[in-house]
Parts: sequence; structure tokens; C-alpha cells
Amino acid sequence: MALDIILTHINTDFDGLASVVAAHKLFPRARPVLPHKMGANVQEFMALHKDSLGFIPAKEVVAGKVRRIIMVDTKVASRVGPLGALLANPKVETYVYDHHPVGDDDVQANHLVREDVGATTTLLVEIIRRRHLPLSSFEATVLALGIYEDTGSLMFSTTTVRDVLAAAYLLEKGANLAVVAHFIDRPLCPEQKALLRAIGDRAMTLTVGGVRVVVTSAELDEYVEGLALLVHRQVEIEGSDVFIAVVRMEGRVYVVGRSRVEEVHVHELLRPFGGGGHSAAAAATIKGGNVKQILNQIVQQLQHTIHPLMGAREIMSSPVKTVTPATTVDEAGKVLLRYGHSGMPVLDGEKLVGVISRRDLDKAGLHGLRHAPVKGFMSRKVISIPPETTLAEIQRLMIEHDIGRLPVMEQGKLVGIVSRTDVLRMLHGESTPVQYRANFCSVPGGGANALRPEGSLRAQLEERLPPALWQLLQDVSELAERMNCGVYVVGGFVRDLLLKVNNLDIDLVVEGDGIAFATALAVQLGGRVKTHEKFGTAVVVWGQQKIDVATARREFYQYPAALPQVEASNLRQDLYRRDFTINALAICLNQRRFGELIDFFCGQRDLEQGFIRVLYNLSFVEDPTRILRAIRFEQRYGFQIEPETLLFAREAIARQMIKELSYDRLFAELVLILSEANPAPALRRITELGIWQYLMPELVWTERVESELLAVPPLLAAMDTAGLGLPARPWMVYLLVLTRRLRRESIEAVGTRYPLRQRLRQAMQTLAEMGDAVDECLSQWLEAPSPSQLESLLSGWILEATIALLVGRPPAEAIAIVRAWQQVQAVRPLLNGQDLQTLGLRPGPEFARILQQLRKARLDGQVHDRDDEWALVKQWLAEQASKKKPGGTHV
Repeated sequence: MALDIILTHINTDFDGLASVVAAHKLFPRARPVLPHKMGANVQEFMALHKDSLGFIPAKEVVAGKVRRIIMVDTKVASRVGPLGALLANPKVETYVYDHHPVGDDDVQANHLVREDVGATTTLLVEIIRRRHLPLSSFEATVLALGIYEDTGSLMFSTTTVRDVLAAAYLLEKGANLAVVAHFIDRPLCPEQKALLRAIGDRAMTLTVGGVRVVVTSAELDEYVEGLALLVHRQVEIEGSDVFIAVVRMEGRVYVVGRSRVEEVHVHELLRPFGGGGHSAAAAATIKGGNVKQILNQIVQQLQHTIHPLMGAREIMSSPVKTVTPATTVDEAGKVLLRYGHSGMPVLDGEKLVGVISRRDLDKAGLHGLRHAPVKGFMSRKVISIPPETTLAEIQRLMIEHDIGRLPVMEQGKLVGIVSRTDVLRMLHGESTPVQYRANFCSVPGGGANALRPEGSLRAQLEERLPPALWQLLQDVSELAERMNCGVYVVGGFVRDLLLKVNNLDIDLVVEGDGIAFATALAVQLGGRVKTHEKFGTAVVVWGQQKIDVATARREFYQYPAALPQVEASNLRQDLYRRDFTINALAICLNQRRFGELIDFFCGQRDLEQGFIRVLYNLSFVEDPTRILRAIRFEQRYGFQIEPETLLFAREAIARQMIKELSYDRLFAELVLILSEANPAPALRRITELGIWQYLMPELVWTERVESELLAVPPLLAAMDTAGLGLPARPWMVYLLVLTRRLRRESIEAVGTRYPLRQRLRQAMQTLAEMGDAVDECLSQWLEAPSPSQLESLLSGWILEATIALLVGRPPAEAIAIVRAWQQVQAVRPLLNGQDLQTLGLRPGPEFARILQQLRKARLDGQVHDRDDEWALVKQWLAEQASKKKPGGTHV
């Protein structure tokens, strides 16, 4: 009879044991095999519960009958004992469930489940949960032992959300935490205490590339269980980044490694010794090895493999904005506001003499000392650091001294400054501030519909862009290499690419001279360039296409709602000046990194979660138009303004910051909102937030106004479907609908406030004063259509006003009127002024009257060709002649 067996690694820990139990739930016909050797706490547990778990000894397994092997918590044949030899038989089907990294000696499994979680048990619990398999309280407790031990009670850095969710599920199923605690947090026996003291006494601390490494060794005559536990406790005592223990016991050398930093993966460090594990925890056993030689080999390997940790030089801001001791409190405050800093160094020449913070300046201002020099308020006890200072040391200094910034000094000169923000950015995602990398921010949930691309966006760009635009990006990439500068496509194009929304407007940011790059690009494309030296921007135009190019820059505002002042900077600062995180995305176009997504501010996360979020707290104060933009994007994409961002917006509205804006800027934003496919929801939101009073106080927002606005999109769609086309400026239709029922004085106020052209102002007045009457006449006209009557009703009306007039009518009626009006406008008399001159008429106002009469006659079907028109004109002239009085003037 064929036999299925479940195996785990020797020196079995609770994750291995629990994985076997979980696998048995998935493969109930398979037999769990008792491991050859188990950890002391596992051995104690098994002494009590072996009969309940159904294990069979390895010696009872008949090799020739094994059909299938299920391996758990390991992928290495040698780690499961003698039965591992069966894995070389191609007739034996192999299932593997593991969380350790892929290795060269992994078995070739028929079915492999390997994922980066804290415990292998987690993978199996997830499958049990999906299949709705029953778990007893005892089984849940065993599985919980596996997760809690291998994740350090959910506190190891390798712990994932999945481990936590699996543990929570087991608790729901009755897992007993008291039992878990009893077997995991075991008191040390005398032999273990002695070994703990030994490895502690012999510990040596090394600093390799900024990483604090502790190595230790010991030699014992007898074997002592629990070396891994002792190393874990010693790591907590030493507080090291990496801890390596090499201990000889009973003729074997046992090596245990622990790492708390990304720079050292201990499973790779111990791989040459046949070790296994994962990046944060690994172990190896060497028969007859020499402790000293093994320890030296590990230290040498560390020195070759550890790359220097990022420290002050890599994360500092530079150059540093500074003030002198004589700078006034008021002037220093303006500098902080301008650059968005919370504090800055004070230099006397090149000597660092102090640090002044925003809090210090605010206190001085409250006491009426804005014109006093900062030297009276600065902190003189300055703690500075050299560029090589590690992140851990920076953290320690900030915590120990409760300071938010550390000046970086090199050879007595200030070369940079590290702030709390820099440290937090390093700790929570943005760990590569110089060489930008993609996907700084994690997106919770993810899943099949996640917006997060895998790797480069090159494929998406090539697939989504027209060939000409794709080729343009290739040309830009080649030029960037030749000019040795960083070039990025930024903003709305990137946002909409991730959202799979069509957007072919390309904006480039150049780290370097943007105008020089634009000039070279224009030459390469055979186009022309328009430059704006003040802002470091340019527009490259060739044929019917254009592309905007900007020098990477930062902006500052001299006062609230002011237009920004700019200065050259880097990509991060350029993106930071933008309105929202979803618009602060970039794609690198340089050849080696082409398609790499740059996301400093978690814009992808906000796209995934549907949030509109500002980049900094004073964003709406500095530029209140961003409130209107937030509403526009919120409604366009069906997003939400992030709660804290909404609070900032409400605060700016309450402070009447929008009143500080010029009407030109307000109108530009209003036009953008009215240009949306359906602006009504955005305008309603504007009303809800109390902004409408600043845009058009003459209009009271009512359900009627909203319903008329909501009727515009379907009307425009029906016109387009009917082949009538769309107006060139659809936003005018919405504006005319909004102002249709205003009084003359209100329309004049709107026209005076906003930069409207005379033609649009006239259309607003005509629609407001005559719209109802013309609308009623159009209803009568529909019963007995007359082209000339339609001409008299709509003569002088622009198309946008006509559509606004027809809003609310059934689409069929509106389409009939617009089509007829377009046909009327296309009618022209066949005779012209030159023809009239052949009759002896002199040019003048009479020409226009005759031609207009001819047009009316054609509209009413009185004439059909040139002969008819000649006859009609001659008839009119004859009638005029007969009426001519003595002394009169010939027509």
C-alpha cells in the first residue's frame, strides 16, 4: 500500500512541529514522521502530547512504499534526516511548504508554496482557513506555538500582517496563550545560565560599515540545549545589529546568527557552513570544526559583504539654509517659512555658534521682539555630528538630547543638517534618498486590483502611448544620457497612467539646466522652443505637438496666497512643491532606469486608497486655489479628500484665505472645474464647504440650478452622438446655465469681477434677459418650423448660449433645433457685392440689406438659384424706382 509522509527538519522547533500538524489537516491520509532530534521545549511538549498528534517513528517508514512526501519548514533534503534520500527518487511526489529563502540546495518540488512570512505555520493556517477545515482548541494551540515562537511573539522584524491575522484566527479557534507562554518563555536551567554567561563574557563588538556586530564563542564538553534562545536573549542584552555565536559542544560546532538590519542576511552568512534559516535568524552545525577558524572566517565574510550603512552624509539636507547672529527674529521667521524648515543653524562666518528653532522665534515674537537679533534666543549648546555618523547613532542623539536637528560638520565646516523628518523618512520607507528607487510606500491590501506596478513601468508606457509619443520618450532618454542629466516625466501623466486614464500631456523635469535641455531637444526634433528664464521652464513645439520642460525647482511663498517664487533644486524638492501626493509622482527616463517609478510621498498608496492628500500642512494657506483643485480631483476620480487634508482646507476657508486670491486665478480654477465631464458634483461640494460665496455670491445654489447643470452632460452627449459635434468651450455652457437666471446688475458684477470677453458677457446678458421669451417662441417654432423665423430668434447667439437655452428640453427637441440652426447659419445668397455692382448699385449699407433679404428669401424657399435671385433683386429695384420721388436718391 502506497504511503504519504510528512517531514520537517531535525532539531525541530515549534514552527516545524506546528507545520507538521497543520499539514496533517490538509493531508489527513499522510503520516507525520517523528523528527530525529527536537529542541528541548519541543521535546518536553512532545513527551506530554505525542500520542495525541499521531506521529510515527522514522524507522517504521518503508522506503519502497513512499508515494508522496510533504516537507514543511525546510526545502533542504539533508535537513530532514535519512528519509531525505527518498526525495531524489523521481517517482516520489514532493510537496513543500516553507518560508525560508530560496537556496541552491533546495529540493525540486512538484508543488512548492514559499512565501515571505514570519512562520511556515502561517502559510498552512491560511489554507486551513480558506478550506474551512475544523480546528480543535488543542490543534489551534499547537499551531499558535509555531507562529509565536518563530515570530518572537509577533515582535521579530520578519513578522508580517499575515502572521498576525493567522494568530488572531487561531485565538478565535480557542488557542490557549497560557500554554503558548509556558513552552516559549521557559526559565533557564543551570547549564543554560552558565553558557549564557560564557557567551556574554567572551563577546567582542566590531563595527563593520557602520553595522554594530557582536561575535562570541565558547567550548563545552557536554551538549546544552537552547543555544538559539540564549543568543536571542544576548541580543536583547547587547542591543547589537548583528550577533554571531560559535559554540563547540560534543565534537560539533554550532553557529547561531541573528540580524536586526537589512544590510546583513545571516542565512547567507552561514550558507558556506551548510546553515539554513532566513535573513534575520539562521543556524548551522559543523562536524569537528574549529571554533577559532570558523569565527575568523565569519568575521572576514562580514567585512566583505557588509556595505556601509547609510548615515548622515546620505540623508542630510545640503546646502544648509543658515542665518547670522545679527539676523532679526522677523527675518529668520520669513526664511523658515520660505523653505518650510522648523529650525536652522546660526553661523558667525564659517563658525557654527547656535541653532534657532521656530518655537524660539514664536516665543520672541509673542514678547514683541521681532526686530531683536536671533543671538539672544538661539540655543548655543549645539550637538553636531560628522558625515559618517550612522542612523542608529543619530537616533540615539536625538532621543537622548531631545533635539530635532543635528548639524553635520566636516573639517570644521557645516556641510549639511539631519532633521527628525530625514530620520523618519529613512525608518519608514524612503531609505534611498540619493539614488531614487521606486515604490517607497507600501500599499495595504494590494490584491489583483492594486495600482502598484511590478518593477518598471516601461511596458505600460510602450503599451499605452501612441508610437510617436513613445519614440519621443526614447529620444528624451538618449538626450539625457548625452547631456548627463536626470530627466523625469512627472505629474498628471504619471497619475493617470497608473489609473489607466488617457492623458498624453507630457511634463518633463530636468535635474540640471532645463532650458538648455529643452533647447537641445527642440534642435533634435526640428522644432522651436519658448523659454521662461525667470522660472527655468520652456515649451518645445514641433508640428502640432508640444512638451513642457522645467528645471527641477523649489517654490516658496512670501505671504499667503502669493504667487510662488522659485529657485533651482532637485527632483524631490520639485515634487514636494506640488499640490497633492497623487500628483507628486515621477517616472525616470534615463536609459539605465527608464520606466522606474519615483514615489517619495506615498502617492501610489493614496491612489490605491482613493485619497486626495496635501504634501504639507500649510499647503492651502500658501495657495488656496489648491482647495478647488482638491475638490476637482476628488469628484473626477470618485476619491475622498483625506480627513486631515479636509481639516486643513476647512481651516483655510474659515480664515477666508480664498479672499486673498486674484479673480484671474479664481476664474482659471473655475474654468477647470467647469471643463470637467460633469462639474455639478464639484460645484455642490464647493457649496457645502462654504466656498461658493467667494466665486459667485450673486447666485444662490438651489436644486433647480443643480438639476439644470446635471442636464448638460447628457445633452452634449446626445448632440455628439447625433453628429452635431461639441462646442469648442463646453465650460461656457455651464457658466451660462449658472448665470441664466441672474439679474442684469448681477451679470454685470460677474463680468466685472472675472476676465470675460465681451462676446461672452453679451451672451450672458442676452440669455438672462431674453432666454425665457426665446424659449417659448422655440416651442411654437417646433410646431411650424420656419428657417427665417429661427434666424430671427437666434441671430447673434453663440452656440454655447443656444445649448444653455435648450437645457431641460427633451434631447430630440434640442437636437432638432440645433441641427436646424446650424443649417440656417450655413445658408448664404448666391449673389454677392460684385454682382450687385453690375446693376449700377454703389457699395454701401444698401448692399447688406439686399443680401440679407436674399438670404431670408432662400431660407423661406422663395428663390432656388442665381436666376431666381437676379429676378428678385431686379423686382426690388423696380419697386424702388417706381416709388422714387423727384429729387430723391437712386438706390
